Amino acid sequence: MCGIIGYTGDSTALDVLLTGLSSLEYRGYDSAGVAVSDTTLSVHKCEGELSALKAVLPDGSVRGHTGIGHTRWSTHGPPSNVNAHPHTDCDGQIAVVHNGIIENYQALRHDLKARGHTFDGETDTEIVPHLIEEFLAEGADQETAFRQAIDRLKGSYAIAAVFTASETVYAARHESPLVLGIGEDGHYLASDVPAFIEYTNQVIYLNDGEFATITPDGVTVTDSAGIVVDAPVETILWSPEDAGKSGYNHYMLKEINEQPRALRQCLRGRVNELLRIVQVDEVINLETPNAVQFVACGTSYHAALYGAQFFRECGVMAQTFLASEYTAATVPMGEGTLVIGVTQSGETADTMRALREASAAGATTLAMTNVVGSSAARECDHAMYIRAGPEISVAATKTFGSQQVAAVLLATALIGVADQSLLAALRGLPDHVQTVLDSSRARDVAEAYLDADSYFFIGRGYNMPVALEAALKTKEITYKHAEGFAAGELKHGPLALVTEDTPVFALLTAGVNFEKTLSNVREVEARGGPVIAVTDSPKEVKGYADHVLEVPETHSTVAPIVANVQLQLVSYWIANRLGRPIDKPRNLAKSVTVE
Repeated sequence: MCGIIGYTGDSTALDVLLTGLSSLEYRGYDSAGVAVSDTTLSVHKCEGELSALKAVLPDGSVRGHTGIGHTRWSTHGPPSNVNAHPHTDCDGQIAVVHNGIIENYQALRHDLKARGHTFDGETDTEIVPHLIEEFLAEGADQETAFRQAIDRLKGSYAIAAVFTASETVYAARHESPLVLGIGEDGHYLASDVPAFIEYTNQVIYLNDGEFATITPDGVTVTDSAGIVVDAPVETILWSPEDAGKSGYNHYMLKEINEQPRALRQCLRGRVNELLRIVQVDEVINLETPNAVQFVACGTSYHAALYGAQFFRECGVMAQTFLASEYTAATVPMGEGTLVIGVTQSGETADTMRALREASAAGATTLAMTNVVGSSAARECDHAMYIRAGPEISVAATKTFGSQQVAAVLLATALIGVADQSLLAALRGLPDHVQTVLDSSRARDVAEAYLDADSYFFIGRGYNMPVALEAALKTKEITYKHAEGFAAGELKHGPLALVTEDTPVFALLTAGVNFEKTLSNVREVEARGGPVIAVTDSPKEVKGYADHVLEVPETHSTVAPIVANVQLQLVSYWIANRLGRPIDKPRNLAKSVTVE
């Protein structure tokens, strides 16, 4: 959830920290703060977005070259000035930022209060600088005191600390992401690469249980016992421009429009139409599974539903589980079971827990992720990258389509049998999406139904997960009620809610379920509900729909991926017209690193 940035080097730390926090607001924007070490420790923080922090910073007086910063998504304690990070010890000599949840903080807080420590806020993080203060008072040096404090913690954490009059940043990680940046003018740490990509593309990914000591002269990574670890330096292949808005008003709109490129990157080097094969180099040594279990959350769960259906059509038994509900002990897992964790960030806490349980139960695990070096990619037996590029908006868009395509590629590669017409459709998919982007009338449809009481989305087969995803997007960014249904379920309850103020978006792409879904559309029409058809067969639905959003004709498996783009645009334009904070919807964050 929360975003962490740290720096030490030749530059003015405050400038680097503010740049990094600006790139990390997708991880949380309830409050923000910085701590800069000079002859004294200068701490500034406040409730609200980063702009609120910038407004209260003193002009020109924060000049140190070492510091940490934080942008918060609230877990313990509501957004407020006192709950904002960084947190300090009693004397204001130590500052700490934290992402994660410290499960035993209540007991530690009680002990520290009994020893005379005072606390201003309600967060679990606040105990950490006081623990460090305790160990310093007992005679430990700064690094030892930091390690001893970390050893007392139970839960998940990425933690960074600075001290007064020190050029060193100390950090540790357990089940929350933390990456180090190696630069020419200094060194960095952050929750995610976009925080410092403007300064360097050389990174080290910390593993669970590792510590980092960062000075202007270098970075040292050690294990829990203090033994130096040989940490490989990796090169990030995307540029700072990839993580910018590129002239769009919102990251979400930019990322919707980036989908043709994202899909080409996902397909590149993996599909050979001439030989009629799909080859995914990352899993070339993975045997065809007897059964597949997908675990995922949110948008990734909808992509997993789509992927599981394709696996089943390829003859492999496949199921999809919400990662938060998955328990390996209660899910039948025979020999040859492959558990696939679908996670954009590769850090989703519920998905990581499910993958770890599956691995402990003897299953082979595979991470389908967008982030090279993420926890899922490093911990699973195999990793397949969707190659969508950086996605900043909290509402996922381009990664959804890339996840769907990756699932098709994975299944086809493992089964070893490729449908020639499907391969051709995959090759044409980026152009078909571009056609929708160039010609969409989604903005007009959004304007027509701006005042609707609720929005329903229906589809069958491969279109059903897209209906669920469209409803999720609408809820996330418009703050209006929306629901997605398997179209056949409409008459088993939800139809009671259909009125003239309840537009129903029907996914009607060619395939075996077309006529059945059209029957459901007629049911809506008979009750006076407005119908918006998203279809590759406009002539067949025109008489039953109030509006038609067209998509190009293509393979029935691929058509829903194209249709989804129309619905992404509808949700975007509704939210835009309502003046919602599209990239930063209330109460949400991009990377969900707590259960």
